[in-house]
Amino acid sequence: MLADPTHVDGNEPLGRWATVLAELGPDGIAWLVLNRPDKRNAMNPTLNAEALQALDVIEDDDRAKVLVLTGSGGSFSAGMDLKEYFRDVDTGGQVARAQSRRVTNEWQYRRLRYFPKPTIAMVNGWCFGGALTPLVACDLAITADDAIFGLSEINWGIPPGSVVSRALAEMIPARDALYYIMTGTTFTGAQAAAMRLVNEAVPREQLRERTVELARRLAGFNRVVLEAAKTGFKRARNMEWEVAEEYLYAKLDQSIANDPDHSREEGLRRFIDEKSFRPGLGTYKRD
Repeated sequence: MLADPTHVDGNEPLGRWATVLAELGPDGIAWLVLNRPDKRNAMNPTLNAEALQALDVIEDDDRAKVLVLTGSGGSFSAGMDLKEYFRDVDTGGQVARAQSRRVTNEWQYRRLRYFPKPTIAMVNGWCFGGALTPLVACDLAITADDAIFGLSEINWGIPPGSVVSRALAEMIPARDALYYIMTGTTFTGAQAAAMRLVNEAVPREQLRERTVELARRLAGFNRVVLEAAKTGFKRARNMEWEVAEEYLYAKLDQSIANDPDHSREEGLRRFIDEKSFRPGLGTYKRD
């Protein structure tokens, strides 16, 4: 957990906005921190716009190998800011609503879901409603086992907003999704892991350490190949088999052509010719 969202020892500030922070660690881990701790990092129109700017900065920095999304204080995000996102935007008319929705969806799933660098959600506390969309959009997720999740919309008279229901359908069984959508009851990080909404739930005091461990592993892989692997899976999973076959072969060829390290040739040489490593038991070390 980020005890002080304004600074982490050894990290370089990449950007500081009114509601979002971006930092880069010496290990190539970029931290995108939702920073409205007094509002449990509820996402208002300003935060949504600034998160999009932060993604641009992190994507453009070649030193950033992995992105970790988290929240300041004791929350990941309490979801959408009800007053600013609904009441205030509604008074602006149809154009204001359309613009707000476009920016919201642009960062929360369009950009984040296919971000070219690996992404990890580090859920350090409250994660409610609309916050489930960027959580699911991240490639991987680690949570504190005592973090609290929920879809409270039914309790105040609306269905889950935006694409939250679609995000849940992406990750968890329908029985679990419908139960929490229809009852509005909360669940813990440990329960989130059990239903596979996140990869792991760990004790809170181990959350940052485990997230960094995973991020460093991802940072050690070839960036071109890793992007092709994750994007190929996400795009192909809803395709017909024949279409997926064509697409995934094209992604393979693309990764080979764009890989400056020529990982495929080097890996095959060390495995087949030198017998210096076994792919199922490790990764060859680049010279």
